Amino acid sequence: MEKSNYEMILCVVNTGFSETVMDAAKEEGARGGTVIHARGTANKEAEQFFRITIEPDKEIVMILVPKDIKDKVLHAIYRSAGLKSEGQGIAFSIAVDEVVGLSGGPDLSKLMQAAAPPAQETPDEKPEQ
Repeated sequence: MEKSNYEMILCVVNTGFSETVMDAAKEEGARGGTVIHARGTANKEAEQFFRITIEPDKEIVMILVPKDIKDKVLHAIYRSAGLKSEGQGIAFSIAVDEVVGLSGGPDLSKLMQAAAPPAQETPDEKPEQ
């Protein structure tokens, strides 16, 4: 099995800043993402350490990107919605072993070929005379 050429970027931001994250990611070549609504559980010590007020309502933005643009996308997200911005975001990436469901992606075409039923032979039709 071939390794995937994709990585997953996860970005946790204050509610209302997922569009900021996606705009920055798209400028660097990302095609889209998924937003999950979440609730943070940070405590007062974390707020004092980072010298910020932590809003409990969060959005998690998941973006699947090709490995060759991952660093550019991460840095763009941090510039737009990092900890020192209103979005107070953190972003990180994780390796992705396999990918299915991407239109035109190499992994999808290989899976489709492997899953296709064998072609059935049909008798030759004789032309009408």
